[in-house]
Amino acid sequence: MDRFVTASRKRKRHVGGELDQASHSKKSREAPEEELEEDYGEEEDMLLKEFSQPIPCSREAPEEELEEDYGEEDMLLKEFSQPIPWRKIEAEGLDCDYCLLFKTEEANELFNALERELEYFTGDQAKVQVFGKSYSVPRKQATYGNEGLMYSFSGVHLLARTWTPTLENIRDTVTKATGHTFNFVLVNRYKNGLDHMGEHRDDERELDPSCPIASVSLGAARDFVFRHRNSRGGAGRGGPPPVKLELAHGSLLLMNAPTNTNWYHSLPVRKKSQTPRINLTFRRILKKLK
Repeated sequence: MDRFVTASRKRKRHVGGELDQASHSKKSREAPEEELEEDYGEEEDMLLKEFSQPIPCSREAPEEELEEDYGEEDMLLKEFSQPIPWRKIEAEGLDCDYCLLFKTEEANELFNALERELEYFTGDQAKVQVFGKSYSVPRKQATYGNEGLMYSFSGVHLLARTWTPTLENIRDTVTKATGHTFNFVLVNRYKNGLDHMGEHRDDERELDPSCPIASVSLGAARDFVFRHRNSRGGAGRGGPPPVKLELAHGSLLLMNAPTNTNWYHSLPVRKKSQTPRINLTFRRILKKLK
């Protein structure tokens, strides 16, 4: 079986609503420090197909289409009236879509604006609990979203700060591109290639299982690796091989169900990377029922 299959796809536009209930799933946990610093060897890198060419994202409607009379919903999607070329990423139990959402100049502006606006956690909120031990997070983190939303993972509970203007701009652009609405974003800032993210699944029970996770990357391009749950650990070598791709500056990766049920993902150490990266993972958190 191929490592994964890619194909261009035009996504249908629709506006997703929030659900009142969600199925419960296992709590995601980051790997211990030794596993977090795992790098991938040359042999494996050669086996895994990478995205070396940027994917154009069409953002302007043809002149004749702009002259049409748009209703309220059409006006919302007017900027993206041309379907975005997506690249499909598939493997056994893995379903993702990828595109270059922002052009370089716009991506640069967004990155610089986030550097001015964002406030990152410090102290205990900058640590995670792994197997009963506390570890400093090897990157900076922040959470923003609708009022009162809380996100819990790896022994920490993070209350969302109010959306900044730039985060709202990016969120709305992602919604127009995907048709899904989001009420929360987890921000990770990597100062260089030594900052990293260990293997984990975004399967917390407060996440709406019907809504994909939308990951926007700004700054340094970094490798992003999926590993099947049956391929982890000494006894788990029977699952599909890992899937790796490079997340480019201005790109959007959409992780659809059931990806986070079957596959762990990570951003491994890349010592040659010397520049910072900001990653925004937009999510829909379910409001707790009273």
